[in-house]
Order: sequence, then C-alpha cells, then structure tokens
Amino acid sequence: MSDSPAPAANTSPPADSGGTGPQAASADLNRQILSLAVPALGALVAEPLFVLIDSAMVGHLGAASLAGLSLASTLLTTIVGLFVFLAYATTATTARRFGAGNRVGGLQAGVDGAWLAALLGLVAAVLLAVGAPWAVDVMGAEGPVADAAVTYLRASAPGLPGMLVVYAATGTLRGLLDTRTPFVVATAGAVGNVALNATLLYGVGMGIAGSGLGTAIAQTAMAVALLWPVVKAARAADVPLSPRAAGMRASLGSGAPLLVRTVSLRAAILATVWAATALGATALAAHQVVNSLWNFTAFALDALAIAAQALVGTALGRAEAERAARVSAEQAPASANPGPSRAAAGPAARRDPSSAPPPESTVPVPHDGPTVDAVLRRCLAWGVAAGAVIGVMLAGASPWLPYLFTSEAAVVVAARPALLVAATAMPLAGAVFLFDGVLMGAGDGRYLAWAQMATLVPYLPLAVLVARGWPTSGMAGLVWLWVAFAWVFMGVRALVTGLRARSDAWRH
Repeated sequence: MSDSPAPAANTSPPADSGGTGPQAASADLNRQILSLAVPALGALVAEPLFVLIDSAMVGHLGAASLAGLSLASTLLTTIVGLFVFLAYATTATTARRFGAGNRVGGLQAGVDGAWLAALLGLVAAVLLAVGAPWAVDVMGAEGPVADAAVTYLRASAPGLPGMLVVYAATGTLRGLLDTRTPFVVATAGAVGNVALNATLLYGVGMGIAGSGLGTAIAQTAMAVALLWPVVKAARAADVPLSPRAAGMRASLGSGAPLLVRTVSLRAAILATVWAATALGATALAAHQVVNSLWNFTAFALDALAIAAQALVGTALGRAEAERAARVSAEQAPASANPGPSRAAAGPAARRDPSSAPPPESTVPVPHDGPTVDAVLRRCLAWGVAAGAVIGVMLAGASPWLPYLFTSEAAVVVAARPALLVAATAMPLAGAVFLFDGVLMGAGDGRYLAWAQMATLVPYLPLAVLVARGWPTSGMAGLVWLWVAFAWVFMGVRALVTGLRARSDAWRH
C-alpha cells in the first residue's frame, strides 16, 4: 500500500502513451476507465462473499440456523444498503476537489465522511441490537429460526460502524482515483472472515453468534485498513483529523438526496418481489433465479459506473479550476496580489474554505486530463457494449443457467423466458448505470432523487396489474413482470437520467 491513496499513474496520462493526437488520448482514456473499473469490479464481487461464507459455514449447524441467517442477512443488507450514499457522496466530493487541484479539500471531505459514517454506524448498531427481536417478529419468524436470527443480528451489530466507514473510506479512495486499495482490502477481508468464522463457530463453539461476531471483526478490520492510507495522506497534507460538525453536516446534506434515491429504488425492487409472490410459488422461485443473475451481472456494469463517477468528478473539478484561473488572469492587472480569488472560486469556496482551490497547499491542477464530454461518451460506449456482451451471454446460456439454482422442472421452464427478457435489456441497463454514475460524480444527487421517485409512477401500477393477473397470470405473468421491470422501469430511468446527462444543468 502506497503512502498516497492516489497513485500518480492514475491521476494524469502517462508521458508516453504510445502515440500522439486523438487516437493516443482515446487509448489512454480507455486505460484509465479499465484501471478503475476492473479493481472496482473485484471489490464489488468480494463484498457478497461475506454472506456466502456465513451461509456455507452456518449451514452445517442445521436448518434452523441457516434459515435464521437468511432472514438476518436480508435485514442487514437492507440496513447497510440504505447507507451506500456514504460512498457515492464522498466519491463525488473528493474527486471534484482533487480534480480542481485541491487535495487538502478532498482529503478533508474524506475525513468528514468517515466521522459521519462512524456516528451513523454507532446509532444503527445500537438500534439493531435493541430492536432485533421486533424486526425478526415483523418478518414473521418464530421459534428456533427467530432465535437464530436475533442472535446473529446482535452479534453482527458491532460491525455496522466499520461497514459504514468502509463505504466512506472507499468513496474517498475512489475519488482519488484509487480503486485498487478497496479491492485488496475487500479480498483480504473475505479471506480473513473465513478464518474468523471457522475459529469462532467450530473452535470456540459459539454457533451462529460466532458467525456474526467474525463478520463484525472482519468488517472493522477492513475499515481500519481502508482508513490508514486516508489518514496517512491527511497527516502529510496537514488536514485535521478531528471531527468537524460543519463538515459532517455537509456530508450528510450531499448524501441525503442519494438516500432518497436508494429508498425509491428499494421500493421498486420490493414491489417486484411482491408481484412475483402474488403469481405463485413457482413464479416466485423462477423470479429469484432471474433476479440473482440480473444482480450478479450488474456488478460489471456498476464497476464501469464507478469509473465514470470518479472520472467525471475529477474532470468537473479540473474544469472549475481552469475557469477560476482564467478569471484570475483577467483580473490580475487590477489586483496588486494576482492569483485565484475566492470570488473566482465560486460561492462554494466562500462557504467552505476546504472546497476552494488555493494556490498554496494543493497539488498542481492537471490540465491535460480528459474532458467531461470525452469521459461521458467513452464510458457510455463501454457501458452499452458491456451490457450487449452480457446480454448475448445470458441469452445463449438461458436454457442451462436455471439449473445452477434449481432442479425443479417447472421453475426452470418459468425462468427461461423471463431470463431472455432480462438479457435483451442488458444494454439499456448499461446505459442506466452509466448515467447514474455520471450524475453522481457531478454531485447531482437532488435530481437523481426526484428522477428515481418519478420512475415509480409508471412502474408501480404495472406491477399491481401483473400481480392481479393482467394480462395473464401464473408463470406467464412472470414474463410480463420482467418486461415491466427491465424495459419500462429501466427505460424510464434511462430517459430521465439520459436527458439530464445530455443537458448542461449538472456541469457546474
């Protein structure tokens, strides 16, 4: 792990890119996208390994323990998922300030985000430990299953602050164009979780509580490992590490719209599951097959969105600094002390000095990086192309993929046509994820919140109609449900975010 969370090779094009002119610039941008997306994909895939590891080990304790883990992990995933805005908001703020040459401000935003994450994690941990029995009861669990779920939730609750700090620290490192460190830490955390669970479950004999505690310890260790390069860089840049109320309020303010977006997205997902449930047990089982494959393939598309988020934030910050420099140069003859003024840096700089790009204590502004339009066009091409490749692979393998999940012939038959529908929408999903990443990188969270709520307007009535048997019921209804989700819901998302991305409203 390097002293700086942002390796120099990632912050500017290499001196010799194998040529000159547009072709060399295009090739270099492709390398930047892949250098960010590939490690990000590894980190995204590594995180779900925690649940897989827990499931594999707890399954040997008996059916009740495994069922309790299934319920508890669903609740935990929902809780933690609501706080993913900590990563998105911190990435956008850090990338923009770093792109403007304001490394101090970017690191300060990361420190503020980490403190906010720790505070929210502590509150969530206490509420989960106290409210675990109530939450499990609401889910309808009883007897040994309920006992196992409550035990796991309470044992894993201490890991919530660490998990949320992981989000914030990951966002900071992504903003500094470092996705390799989160990948290494996520992989090491998954491996460490295996050893901890084996020791606590079987060696110490703690049962399912050992699984929860092992995961909590692994998550806390990941938080420390990810914070270390951030703290080290902050100290080197003389960034204070103490909590700042103003900084935490700013982090919460920038993340709140993304929380609304996440809740709206969860509402659509829950509505889809509800509609599939109304179609019958076989249709619900087939939906789980298709949905699992959809979510897995989404990792690749989301990794490209993460690259777009970081690169767009950096490009916008660079453009902002260049505008400030031009204004300063124009005003220089009228000033006895030429240089970028706080007025030229914009209202955000006047509100928060750490967001301004002062000439001292900052890294040089990288003037030779890709433009916002170049990043947008190239990342969109990558997203749609990746979606098309994934769609072709899913469609080609659709006759056999359901057998990975079930041997029930009826479920396999129901899953195949729905999986084909999902496969055809993969290029569209690639564009949607990319537009989301671009607008998140621009800090356009308020629009994303309203846009995500707007997508529910056409989709929820369609989900209700399908649940009630229109235009057809049973297993055939599952195809219509996936048409509604993959084409209508995702299509409206593509429309509202794509139109916004084509405009100039977020380029500020």
